[in-house]
Amino acid sequence: MRARRKERPLTVHHLNQLLLICSLVLLVAVAAVRISSRSGLPSLLLYLGIGVAMGQDGIGDVHFDNAELTQVIGYAALVVILAEGGLGTKWKEVRPSLTAAAVLSTVGVAVSVGVTAAGAHYLVGLEWRQALIIGAVVSSTDAAAVFSVLRKVPLPSRITGVLEAESGFNDAPVVILVVAFSTAGPVDHWYVLLGEIALELAIGAALGIAVGWLGAYGLRHVALPASGLYPIAVMAIAVAAYAAGAMAHGSGFLAVYLASMVLGNARLPHWPATRGFAEGLGWLAQIGMFVLLGLLVTPHDLLDDTWHAVLIGLVLTVVARPLGVVLGMLPFRLPWQEKALLSWAGLRGAVPIILATIPMVNGVQDSQRIFNIVFVLVVVYTLIQGPTLPWLARKLRIGGGSAAADLGIESAPLERLRGHLLSVEIPEDSRLHGVEVGELRLPAGSAVTLVVRGGESFVPLPTTVLRRDDELLVVATDPVRDAAEKRLRAISRGGKLASWLGTDGETHQS
Repeated sequence: MRARRKERPLTVHHLNQLLLICSLVLLVAVAAVRISSRSGLPSLLLYLGIGVAMGQDGIGDVHFDNAELTQVIGYAALVVILAEGGLGTKWKEVRPSLTAAAVLSTVGVAVSVGVTAAGAHYLVGLEWRQALIIGAVVSSTDAAAVFSVLRKVPLPSRITGVLEAESGFNDAPVVILVVAFSTAGPVDHWYVLLGEIALELAIGAALGIAVGWLGAYGLRHVALPASGLYPIAVMAIAVAAYAAGAMAHGSGFLAVYLASMVLGNARLPHWPATRGFAEGLGWLAQIGMFVLLGLLVTPHDLLDDTWHAVLIGLVLTVVARPLGVVLGMLPFRLPWQEKALLSWAGLRGAVPIILATIPMVNGVQDSQRIFNIVFVLVVVYTLIQGPTLPWLARKLRIGGGSAAADLGIESAPLERLRGHLLSVEIPEDSRLHGVEVGELRLPAGSAVTLVVRGGESFVPLPTTVLRRDDELLVVATDPVRDAAEKRLRAISRGGKLASWLGTDGETHQS
């Protein structure tokens, strides 16, 4: 009889050590965000570096090779990241670009998968299954990676709309393709795959919009007992959309993105707090996911596949992505400069590395090599494309100019009084600066009741001139709450001459 191995119990001392390590990693990761914003490099590279440094070839010497656990945690992190991205997507910017983004997410992905797979097969010598897996894995773009290097480069709304919506949409068909190519047995015919993709996308889109609309309706008509519950409720609704889509055999990733987009454009109570909470969760998800991926990789095993990764990435970046953009954008007649920027802005980030764990979990032949190639490809071409994106935008003379800062308005519902208390902070670039309270022309049933300036509060007169950094408290009855917010946003962007036609802060000069 074999003696049972005595397990060491988890003590408070062990828990304290774990908390100390986690807190140190988070502090280093937060510092990495600052370095990233100054250097122009996407922060994902710094997080991956932290994971690699902690791994078996680094100073931490942590041995971790559980691809299945990495995939599960990665999926959970992607749900949070997509939810945060959807909550921050402005419908007025995405709406004109929705069709173009949908075409890029389908036709563009198909072209990218085919061309990249052909390059991996004929130039590197991979089997067709492995080549198709790599082609599908690297065909998904990452909005976080793109906009982390474009924060200081204002782009036209049609470009940002296409990039944001594409990054939210193309995860769904790519996941379906990777799972199909990684399944044992013969790969389905192309028309079967197209039918499965169309059905899963339709189910995911329908459920995502439905869950988002129902959630927004409930949050706007049910006053929760504490303001801190609103951010939790919003994220819970977004996660519920993913679960509903996945359980209905639809695309959970598309469902969570669309549900979050509906919630993000519904003018929910305590919205700035909800947005900040979602951003914090998004950062935490990215940090944890990339550190874990860095732990999973074995650096000394990457050397044999480095040049293969560089070659496949060259095919993807120079041929596949531009060809997909050109063919997909044919009906939209975009200028060649914008097509060039869209082609170069196809940064890869979290999604490809997470998807590269699917063949590892399914036991696909050479799956470790696939993961190594994808890892090197993402790192190398992010290093190349990331810092050069702002430079390319300037060279192509694509920029949106210096727009006025968006106005942050937080709403607290006063249910028993059938009213709302709006807290408005005037940002630096807002055109509310210099406007008299009487010139706001707020709708009847709403009024500016208090102004906080320099730490002191006072009740304004109609002739009181508003200044930068002022905080206003606006009371509005329930029927005119939306009209009052639209008016404030319109003046913030267009000045006191902005007409009543302004919608969602969109300015129409009179």
